[in-house]
Amino acid sequence: MLPTQLRRNEDEARVIRAIAEGGEDGPVLMLNLNRYRPDAGFPGDGLYHQYITGLEQFLPVVGGRLLWRTPVFGQAVGEQRLDEILAAWYPSHQAFLDLAGAPGGEENYRLRGLCVEYAVIHRCPGDQYPLMP
Repeated sequence: MLPTQLRRNEDEARVIRAIAEGGEDGPVLMLNLNRYRPDAGFPGDGLYHQYITGLEQFLPVVGGRLLWRTPVFGQAVGEQRLDEILAAWYPSHQAFLDLAGAPGGEENYRLRGLCVEYAVIHRCPGDQYPLMP
């Protein structure tokens, strides 16, 4: 079970399930805005390294992939403190839903829970922008 700050928004989860079940499902880009715990080792050591390396290997299990990730140097507007933004692409909303139950999911979610102090994930079109090979 994920910590409260990492649990899915149930209203949005219902929308995602409806899309997945409605016959119009398609690619989706999940833009992750993360702040890591001070002891996670971001940007390169320890738990963070285990989490991100595992994520890169784990996403293809459902047909997804990590397109890019970048550290955040600062914030010009607003008051949200982040460490990293990453873009994860999925071939469908169903693939995103399948992630938690996929082989390796339990370990990935465990590491995410240990590393991530705060997260917001935005659902974006996955078929309108050039994808990296």
